Amino acid sequence: MSFMNPTQEQIGQILKQAGNIAIVGLSDKSDRISYIVAYTMQQRGYRIIPVNPAASGTEILGEMCYASLRDIPDKVDIVNVFRRSEYCAEVAREAAEIGAKVLWLQQGIISEESAVIAEENDMVAIMDRCIKVEDAISLRDS
Repeated sequence: MSFMNPTQEQIGQILKQAGNIAIVGLSDKSDRISYIVAYTMQQRGYRIIPVNPAASGTEILGEMCYASLRDIPDKVDIVNVFRRSEYCAEVAREAAEIGAKVLWLQQGIISEESAVIAEENDMVAIMDRCIKVEDAISLRDS
């Protein structure tokens, strides 16, 4: 059986129930897509938690940046990933370790291995979708 993303309605529900979104690969550069997406989600009321080893210990968008998901002291609802596909399985394993509910691979990122890891650990997997766009659609539809 091949992977299928949740329906638009299910994605809307996931976003409605989410609070903390860890963003793996969040850049501290304001012209990067990850930064723009994180900023927009923050403006829409989500708490973003930056994860980037190169910026660990600094603040991005007013939030402390962590080296890995394991370092985050708070509960994480969604792990949103801005990393190349070959790094996503490792992120999926970390997301499972911290008890995240959703593994979200940004638009253009697909990792079947990550989807399997998510399923095996009772996480919802979403791939090749932009969280910012999907949130805008769910706002429009509500």
